[in-house]
Amino acid sequence: MTTNPALARSLAERDYTNATPVQLAVLAPEAATRDLLVSAQTGSGKTVAYGLAMAETLLGTEERFAPATVPQALVVAPTRELALQVQREFAWLYGATGARIISCVGGMDPRMEQRLLNQGAHIVVGTPGRLRDHLERGSLDISALRVVVLDEADEMLNLGFREDLEFILDATPPERRSLLFSATMPRGIVTLAKRYQHDALRIEVASGQGGHADIEYRAIRVAPTEIDHVVVNVLRYYDTPGALVFCNTREAVGRLLAMLQERQFSAVALSGELSQRDRNHALQALRDGRAKVCVATDVAARGIDLPNLGLVIHADLPNDVESLQHRSGRTGRAGRKGVSVLLVPPFRRRRIDDTLRGLSIKPVWSGPPTSEDIRKLDHERMLGDAAITDEPSEEDASAGLALLAAHAPEHLAAALVRLYRAGLPAPEEVTDPGEERIARTQRDRAAERDLGGGGFDVGGTWFRLNVGRRNNADPKWLLPMICRRGNLTRKDIGVIRILDEETHFEVAPVAVARFSKALRKADRGDPIIEPLPGGRPAGDAERPRGKPHQGKPPYEKPFHGKKFHKEPGQGKSADGKAKGGKAAFEKPREGKPLGPGKGERPSKGERPDAGKSGPKGKRSRRP
Repeated sequence: MTTNPALARSLAERDYTNATPVQLAVLAPEAATRDLLVSAQTGSGKTVAYGLAMAETLLGTEERFAPATVPQALVVAPTRELALQVQREFAWLYGATGARIISCVGGMDPRMEQRLLNQGAHIVVGTPGRLRDHLERGSLDISALRVVVLDEADEMLNLGFREDLEFILDATPPERRSLLFSATMPRGIVTLAKRYQHDALRIEVASGQGGHADIEYRAIRVAPTEIDHVVVNVLRYYDTPGALVFCNTREAVGRLLAMLQERQFSAVALSGELSQRDRNHALQALRDGRAKVCVATDVAARGIDLPNLGLVIHADLPNDVESLQHRSGRTGRAGRKGVSVLLVPPFRRRRIDDTLRGLSIKPVWSGPPTSEDIRKLDHERMLGDAAITDEPSEEDASAGLALLAAHAPEHLAAALVRLYRAGLPAPEEVTDPGEERIARTQRDRAAERDLGGGGFDVGGTWFRLNVGRRNNADPKWLLPMICRRGNLTRKDIGVIRILDEETHFEVAPVAVARFSKALRKADRGDPIIEPLPGGRPAGDAERPRGKPHQGKPPYEKPFHGKKFHKEPGQGKSADGKAKGGKAAFEKPREGKPLGPGKGERPSKGERPDAGKSGPKGKRSRRP
């Protein structure tokens, strides 16, 4: 790899002996001085790649910059964390060149940034909004710019920065060199490249050329009610110096963080509700080793570069391919090995298979790590612990002899084991739904035979939920929530009645034991589910035992996920029009319709099983 002599020495000091594919591609002879459109995933070494490519234009063969005046290079990144990471990478890469590198990012003092810019800069790194703000105020002069870099351009478009990017690029000199890096190439990126690049060389290294070659993908079957417990066991099983756990909402981040801290994990959180000061404290705790686990949402984790990050856990599965790539790309960076673990409930198995197949990823499928697996690893790690394998000091050896004089060796060994285990979070008892499903099917079939072939038609067990019409109870999220909490399927749920203050629902006889066991694992903040006092709703007649009914009045028709039962007599009126109108869950005849108003449905995040009820404000996607 040929590059500027000063940068070559910086690389050698950092033991950069083997260039990554993207670094080789941008330094190839055909790429010299040209605009570049590069498809490169997070963790492929792209920051160093465009740092080297910029040096060809800014320095040539010269080893040092002239005194700083107006910026010669501009790097635009989607988040403040990524921008500050780029600044840190450039600080050592350009350390021998005398480069003055200034960052301009949201959350920092703009007046301080303005004073630094007035003192002169060779390279400016910033986020779109803050860079535009400095341009509009006249504190940033890019009239002499020679290189502009857009890092993670697809993410900047996803976050709504198109207008800011166009404003910045329109202000750059037309003869400047343009380097555009993006993990994916959606239509918006292609349009941006055609408008602002000239005869760009297309470089694609995101797939098949080592983009995520250092990442091992594991897919773990989990019961929907045991996801948090499986997270605990996966963290204990791999025991990496740094781990990143992804959730889809900030409520889920807060719940999982509280659970991990309660179980003695040194964990911090990153979500959109944190102030910049809190984010900085969390990141610093991860960098200096005071915290080993970070629980985060996708947007909050953009651009962060954590040292020794060996494990990524998808506690909530990603919503699209791009999110999976960006999440997993936080590990397996710059030649280091990493593991990306997806926790897959049974109903998501097919979708995850299709997603991974589309990325040519072949994961290792398994059940969750068991407590026995973890205890066995704990034993092996203890035997290899430095406290045992290292030669003791003279003082330690003397203390050891004193202990041997007072206690038997077996007693001291047992005490050592006890002390070692005391500092470790206890593993959780979890099940493999792959094996559980086979046993469950056999139990359910046997129960159906005992009940005469229509187990649910002979009447189920009633439960109540402390959420009703006044909490925006709605069938669209009630049914999935009950299934998730109780490890059930839709066919296990019968009649659901939504009242003002609570909801009553029926569970099939073959599923009652499984449902009751799952309820005992409820987390704080979950809606309360308990058996209905009296066994059945008031005034509700017991179904006759014997031959299963055929769904005709006067008996209730069980709910199987698609249709809802009708009340006896709910047929046609005298004028021939149907009574009852739209199908709906059974509810009291008095009162108003379900939902917060006419036809309204709760927005995302309003579900009581997320810890809150009632409407919530929209979330901003801007960092």
